[in-house]
Amino acid sequence: MDLTDDQLLRYSRHILLPEVGVTGQSRLGGAAVLLVGAGGLGCPVALYLGASGVGRLTIADGDVVDLTNLQRQIGHVTAAIGTNKAESLAASVRAINPEIAVHAVAGRLGGEALAAAVAAADLVVDASDNFATRHAVNRACVAARKPLVSGAAIGFSGQLAVFDPGRADSPCYRCLFPDHADEPELRCAEAGVFSPLVGTIGAMQATEALKWLAGVGEPLVGRLLLWDALTAGVRVMKVPRDPACPVCGATV
Repeated sequence: MDLTDDQLLRYSRHILLPEVGVTGQSRLGGAAVLLVGAGGLGCPVALYLGASGVGRLTIADGDVVDLTNLQRQIGHVTAAIGTNKAESLAASVRAINPEIAVHAVAGRLGGEALAAAVAAADLVVDASDNFATRHAVNRACVAARKPLVSGAAIGFSGQLAVFDPGRADSPCYRCLFPDHADEPELRCAEAGVFSPLVGTIGAMQATEALKWLAGVGEPLVGRLLLWDALTAGVRVMKVPRDPACPVCGATV
């Protein structure tokens, strides 16, 4: 897509980067992203993708904004308490960049609706807070062969990975985390979460998404990044593809 004079000015700091330039910025403007989750992780993801000029952004979340969210979910304001999170976050993105298309899905995506939303996107960002949703999103991404940027954060610990079904060497989320529906999982309401942690991981998710869409750098495929906010420690572990994975093991 050709950039207008206003776009050349708005995105000039991207365009000045030789790795991005006009070509990379045009790719962002022509891209469609599905963001699942409009909470602590989803807020920085949406704000950065919107500010960076991603052309079409769909935000899905069935929850409403609560007072306890405002400690870390920076895309929502006090006046939004009681409103749907996807709609609240979409309004915040539009306030930053009114020229992009932002669509809010005020409900939990599942089944055929999830499959259709994934198929319509160029890339999916999973910013959800539960294993059931993460596994459902992963299955849909593998079926549609769409890249998935996955993040999680609890307490002072965060993690990040990118899965690309289009690459033969890429694992999927199921290769890394088996689906054990009966096992309990920690939630922020019980375990707490350090507010900047979700911003850090969410910004990293936005970084990986923008890199992939603009075609710059090396995506975090086949690797898991672990971040410890208490020590500022970073570990990056290799994650091989599981040939026996029931989700992606039969794909090539």
